[in-house]
Amino acid sequence: MNLELALRMTEAALKQAFREGASISVAVVDEGGNLVSFQRMDGAEISGPVLAQGKAYTSVALRRSTSDLPALTAPGGELSGLAGGRFVCFGGGVPLWSGYGEEERVVGGIGVSGGTVTQDVACAEAAASVWSAR
Repeated sequence: MNLELALRMTEAALKQAFREGASISVAVVDEGGNLVSFQRMDGAEISGPVLAQGKAYTSVALRRSTSDLPALTAPGGELSGLAGGRFVCFGGGVPLWSGYGEEERVVGGIGVSGGTVTQDVACAEAAASVWSAR
């Protein structure tokens, strides 16, 4: 993960947000969950900066998209009780993978907040497509 690539991913999320009609905050983090790039659109929610960074962190920490987490964190779920603190357990966070097979590892994550869950996921996936095409 480097700043230039993180900025390109952030811009891709913002462009998708314009298409979706959403005002978002978007965060890109490295493999340790540390913030590399962040932007907040005019009119985005006040909670967006915290939630976007939380979704990016969660996707890295758990090595899965945050849209997979609601069922897992529900009472009786495999990860019941996890939500809270830095963990944000609803759609909009996507991990970024590098390598293949046994060498595959999470090297960063994207978090988007401010639209509907569907819009947040679409914006995060647009950013992730920049990573995939690098």
